[in-house]
Amino acid sequence: MAESGTIGKSWYDAEVATLGDRLQGAREAAGLSQEELAQRLGVRLTTVQAWEDDMAEPRGNRLQMLAGLLNVSLGWLITAEGEGIEAPVEGPALPAAAVEALAELSRLQAHVVGLAREIAAVEKRMRQILRQGV
Repeated sequence: MAESGTIGKSWYDAEVATLGDRLQGAREAAGLSQEELAQRLGVRLTTVQAWEDDMAEPRGNRLQMLAGLLNVSLGWLITAEGEGIEAPVEGPALPAAAVEALAELSRLQAHVVGLAREIAAVEKRMRQILRQGV
């Protein structure tokens, strides 16, 4: 039993999986397509796709709805801690080097998302400055 918890933790752990990965895994475990989830949430299909691709993040109220619809805790969706889903049972475990590479990709992706937010903030500030100068 303890071993399966370790496998589950390594699969969806915050160091390896993103919010989008956990969202996709929970949606699939619930037997929902992206279209069905979008319809139940009242959002567009492209919105759910962007969440799962980590191109956007759901707002707080949507996160709460997602957790309820997918039968996982809000904390698990965000941080990989709390009540979530078990890791899928597939072939042999990944080699340690692959897990490390996935963790590095996840870290880099989070960094890129952070940089994109910073760029958007500076761009917004620049627009405000230009509007005031006109």
